[in-house]
Amino acid sequence: MFEFDQYLGFLAFLAILTIGFWLLIFLTAIIPYWIGGALMERLKEIKESKKSKQ
Repeated sequence: MFEFDQYLGFLAFLAILTIGFWLLIFLTAIIPYWIGGALMERLKEIKESKKSKQ
């Protein structure tokens, strides 16, 4: 079957694969939502500053 060093290598592979999967989910779901929200807030601030100048 497996020797101990092969077992540790397999566990390391699974850990790296799992971390990579969740990082991919984070980058494709949360980051665009965060950037979109920041842009919306910035546009609101610009619109309000233009209104206050007039």
